[in-house]
Amino acid sequence: MELLPRSPAEFGSARYWDRFFRQRGQRPFEWYGAFPELCPVLHKYVRPRDKVLVVGCGNSELSEQLYDLGVCEDIVNIDISDAVIRQMRERSAGTRPRMSYLLMDMLHMDFPDAHFQVVLDKGTLDALLTDEEEATLAKVDQMFAEISRVLQVGGRYLCVSLAQAHVLKKAVEYFSQESWVVRVHQVASSGDEQQFVLPVFVYVMTKFRKIPGSAAQILEICHEEQDKPMRVQSAEQLVAAVKNRQHYALLCSQISKTPCREQVSLDLCDKESGKPRYTLHLVDSPSVKPSRDNHFAIFIIPQGRETEWLFGTEEGRRQLAASAGFGRLLTVSLHREQHYQGMAGIQAELSGKVMELAPPGLPARQQVPFLSVGGDIGVRAVRHCASSPLSGDFVVEDVKGDGTCYFRRLIFLQNRNVVQSEARLLAPTPLPGQKKRRKDKKKASPTEPAGAIDKSYLCCEHHKAMVAGLCLLGAPDALPGELTVLVVGLGGGSLPLFVHDYFLQARVAVVEIDPSMLEVATRWFGFSQGDRMQVHVCDGLDYVAKLAAEAPAQYDAVMFDVDSKDLTVGMSCPPPAFVEKPFLQKVKNILKPEGVFVLNLVCRDARLKESVLGTLRAVFPLLYSRHIQGEVNEILFCQLGPAGRREPSELGARARALEGALRQPGRPWDSSYVLADMLQAVHII
Repeated sequence: MELLPRSPAEFGSARYWDRFFRQRGQRPFEWYGAFPELCPVLHKYVRPRDKVLVVGCGNSELSEQLYDLGVCEDIVNIDISDAVIRQMRERSAGTRPRMSYLLMDMLHMDFPDAHFQVVLDKGTLDALLTDEEEATLAKVDQMFAEISRVLQVGGRYLCVSLAQAHVLKKAVEYFSQESWVVRVHQVASSGDEQQFVLPVFVYVMTKFRKIPGSAAQILEICHEEQDKPMRVQSAEQLVAAVKNRQHYALLCSQISKTPCREQVSLDLCDKESGKPRYTLHLVDSPSVKPSRDNHFAIFIIPQGRETEWLFGTEEGRRQLAASAGFGRLLTVSLHREQHYQGMAGIQAELSGKVMELAPPGLPARQQVPFLSVGGDIGVRAVRHCASSPLSGDFVVEDVKGDGTCYFRRLIFLQNRNVVQSEARLLAPTPLPGQKKRRKDKKKASPTEPAGAIDKSYLCCEHHKAMVAGLCLLGAPDALPGELTVLVVGLGGGSLPLFVHDYFLQARVAVVEIDPSMLEVATRWFGFSQGDRMQVHVCDGLDYVAKLAAEAPAQYDAVMFDVDSKDLTVGMSCPPPAFVEKPFLQKVKNILKPEGVFVLNLVCRDARLKESVLGTLRAVFPLLYSRHIQGEVNEILFCQLGPAGRREPSELGARARALEGALRQPGRPWDSSYVLADMLQAVHII
């Protein structure tokens, strides 16, 4: 501890460094790693015939190793500490005739202009730029100006640094404004007894002639495993990219020492595009007693199944980890924009990286298993990609579910982990990667449906509950007959289609604000309009307000299944305006006296949710709730008077009777959908 400065300013003091190196003695002090870690980068930018200047050389062995290994020999080392210069001259005397050590201040160098091809700085900039005070920044500007002066055009300034944000930003802004090319390399970081947790970086600034009036910047970053640099557009993006790598290093260091109390999530990005390729979730199971064979496993989630409860929620992943029986389970989700070469390819690609996330106590050379469902990576085929001014980028994709089932999904890419709409496919054409049933069967075009939509099946549990809520309609001794139903929010059209097809006397009106969704539902999800099904492309707020003013009390049921585009609000369904009291009064006005308002509520903010429930109770005297197990969704059934209150036993009986009426010969009905089950957990709030 006695070697540390009393203040950051002492890093620029010759007296401090004299005292430091006298107390340190002959032992080399390696800032930020030794030669083996830096060698791969140095070999790229230092040629044998280059004349090299090392600023702030200290007593590092770096110059000696460059010389002894033949990387280059014409090396001039400078430092402001007389003690270290004398020490280093003695070490190289008689053995390195072409290398020199000079007592010199890098802010005021005696070398002529354009004298060097390379300036090498290992930790010196970090030691100087300890704060952003005006005096400190002035010294840094002088340092950069001197380096620029002594470098030839085409020469390289190599700066080894921990890349603190203010240090990197200062260097990038200065040299990019001078029309230099700036490239940042990440290298390994294991130097001396310091044992830095943060990774070490090398800034490579290549000098070009300054072009008057030119605003072009060439800024690039290379990962430690990456040969091809990735271009970024601004200094801020470069700093952010470096910060991501620093956070990852800190995370790896932390989780390698202690178990994680909370689940950790991170993305691994594609080296070429910079887009996420894998999403990792790390789950530790304290209940699992570690043994030699159950420390660590990697679980590959099949494509298209990452949204399922078991894989897509914290509780689901916790149960998965516990049932797998490993102390640490790393789940891996595959992104739809990426292409994967099967399980073996993924394993080869991830093996090196995931071992950085291994738990403490993992035995050396321990074989870590890769697990999956069914031993494959699943199937996902994107059928349609488009963008809408209202919904943003979206895709329609076919995926293989558990077993032999195939599903079609609508995904809004701004919330890519949420399935907006889903339908089951009947006898689908084999997807890419699947065997064809007949040799003469053609592969499905990516722009054509792969199979007919199974309209008898509601994939979404909240849609099943919303349909079951129609049991609240009708007289005490009768079931719903002729119905007028308003559905706000079309999506893929599964909900209004089911009501239309199974309630044969129902007349369904659908309101959808985005015309793109009507096109998607019609082309890809089997939706169609007719005498009993009409779609109105307009804002649901405006449509309900107009109905309330012109034609009140006309609907038996009003259903809201509207997603919110504002991800900053803790409620993703519906948008807040749909549950404000004045608008709910309009919803009340368009309902018949015995009608029911069914709302799909997805709210993670407890206070906001309680506020919404309070507003609903103020408008509708009778309020039922049905929480969807394993999901955030809660289905609310709102009625106009307590006289319509039905006990759970009565609701169950009505549900069984209604299901019997809907199940008619010749009409398919999925056996997994039981109306009574949907209403068992309903309670009055």
